[in-house]
This record gives sequence, structure tokens and C-alpha cells, in this order.
Amino acid sequence: MKKFYLATTFAFMALLSSVGAAHAADDRAVVESFYKLLLSGTTSPDLQERMNDVLSPAWESYGGYGQPAKTRAQFLAQLQGTGTVVPNLVWKVEEVLQEGNRFVVRGRATATPVRPFLGVEPSNRSFEIMSIDIHTVENHKIVKSYHVEDWHAAIEQLQGK
Repeated sequence: MKKFYLATTFAFMALLSSVGAAHAADDRAVVESFYKLLLSGTTSPDLQERMNDVLSPAWESYGGYGQPAKTRAQFLAQLQGTGTVVPNLVWKVEEVLQEGNRFVVRGRATATPVRPFLGVEPSNRSFEIMSIDIHTVENHKIVKSYHVEDWHAAIEQLQGK
């Protein structure tokens, strides 16, 4: 009986571990979709539906202290506007660190503006920048994001410095 109890206990613990690992993998896929489907999909006609798949209805984005959180509606408008200026924007995930339901992502963004961008007239120059983001995931949706991008480097690259 003791062997049966131990075997059952170990089987149950293994099942719980595999369920937790599956949820973690699903949540990581949601975070990676933020970059693939949203940030790199600014010209997609179904951008709103993509947001529904990735972001919770109450999602908030924080880009700096002293600034109010950005809502999903504000973010959608920003992405759509960005798509008209840098339609070939690609945001790649370079590294992901996870602690529970929080994900730290080092990303790389590249694009060539076709309209004035960050105060710089288009010149067929491209930029490549790094970003660091922290996302919190609940129920397989991102509920909060903190982000920092190196837009200064983008301006310098676009100016040819």
C-alpha cells in the first residue's frame, strides 16, 4: 500500500508539474505574440482582433514615470499610426527571462521610415534599436507592460550619425 501511495503521489506531482509547464509555455507564446502579431503587425487589417488574442481588456502600458498608463485603445491608435510611418517595422524577441507570470524581454526593432519619424525626414535610412520590456500575464493574456526603447539611437541612425 505504501508503494502504491508513493507512486500515486509522484504521478500526481508530475502531472501538476507538466500542467504548470504547459501554462508557462502558453504564456510565453502569448508574450512572443505581442512582438510578432502586434508590434510587427502594425499594418494588419485585423490588428484589433490580434490585440484581443494577446492583451487583456484592462491591459495597461507604462513607458515612463510621470506619464499616465496607455490603454488598449490608445495603443491601437499608436500602432496604426506607426504603421503608416514605418510600415516595415519588425520587432524580434532576442531573449526572454521568466519569473512566475512575469516576463522580461530583450527585443530588437528594425524599420525604414517612409514619412517623418521622431522629427527626422525620411531618407531611406533604417534604424535598429533595443528594447527592454516587462510583461505580466494572467489567464493567458498580458495585463500590464512596462517598456523602454532606445529611440535616441534610432534618431541618430536616421540622421546618419
